[in-house]
Amino acid sequence: MSEILMPKATAVWLVENTSLTFEQIADFCGLHPLEVRGIADGDVARDIRGADPLVNGQLTREELEKAQADSAYRMKAIVSRHAELLKPVKTGPKYTPVSRRQDRPDAIMWFVRNHPEVPDAQIAKLLGTTKATIESVRNRTHWNSTNIKPVDPVTLGLVGQLQLDEVVRKAADKKAKEDAKNGILQPVETAPEEPVVIFEEDIDHFANAEPTAESVFGSRD
Repeated sequence: MSEILMPKATAVWLVENTSLTFEQIADFCGLHPLEVRGIADGDVARDIRGADPLVNGQLTREELEKAQADSAYRMKAIVSRHAELLKPVKTGPKYTPVSRRQDRPDAIMWFVRNHPEVPDAQIAKLLGTTKATIESVRNRTHWNSTNIKPVDPVTLGLVGQLQLDEVVRKAADKKAKEDAKNGILQPVETAPEEPVVIFEEDIDHFANAEPTAESVFGSRD
């Protein structure tokens, strides 16, 4: 599979500006020959502007001339350093130092108690543990259950605060969406009513005041 940038735009330029075969262009751009034929016929990538691989440093003039002179020749692309930067970075499994591994059950219990909405798979990935261990802590079947107590994983140094906040936020958002889909209403928080304060002088004023027609029957307005 070719790793060049903008493969379709490059194919458009090669179709329009070279005598390369569809197979040569397809091999260089990582496309199917029929797709390159579609570009030549105007059925594919009709609105894509061609990108010159010679100008953007993905092909040398020598390679292009060799390919045009020999239809069996397959051009070799110059791998752009930008292509390496665009590759997704794969992170390995989280490693927890031996000195910290005994703290993981406490962190697991913290999740079980405080954030049950976080899935076990996410907890396992975050703490570098297994689903079996999480289940044993939850069900109190862990060999050290009597000594396990819920402790914030940030305090234990197993995870950073920002990373923890992100995991909890995503889990809460997902649960809220699922609840809304299932018709479960979230509790609405209402502000407590402020108490009405009546001063002693007001009580004396109302107690000694003579009733009037307006106070008894109300105003005509």
